[in-house]
Amino acid sequence: MALTPGQAGDNPQVLGLLDALRVQTPGPGRPRCRPERVIADKAYSHPSTRAGLRRRGIAATIPERDDQLARRRARGPGRPYAFDAETYKRRNVVERCFNRLKQWRGIATRYDKTARNYRGGVLLASLVLWSRS
Repeated sequence: MALTPGQAGDNPQVLGLLDALRVQTPGPGRPRCRPERVIADKAYSHPSTRAGLRRRGIAATIPERDDQLARRRARGPGRPYAFDAETYKRRNVVERCFNRLKQWRGIATRYDKTARNYRGGVLLASLVLWSRS
């Protein structure tokens, strides 16, 4: 988890978070550090993000923004980005998780003054939600 100021965008953080990703696999061996696919909304449809994912060998399911679509069409024929609408439907799991976290008033309104305390609150709420499931 990366905590940034409220006015900061999410897109610049995605590649750094992917680099820090470590998922322990069952049994012996190294933790997995590269997901097979990233499913994200239009906010992540930036050429630098797509290029970074391609360099890492990660498939992307990200819809194209309207301005990018118009610019690509104006340049002439070209191959559009691959987009699988069925796979994109799985993104709602993340959105539902955010909605459940925001049911905690302190998280939704960010009452905590310090980033350390706010992060602790998010982790505590996540643990409680995880233990209930």
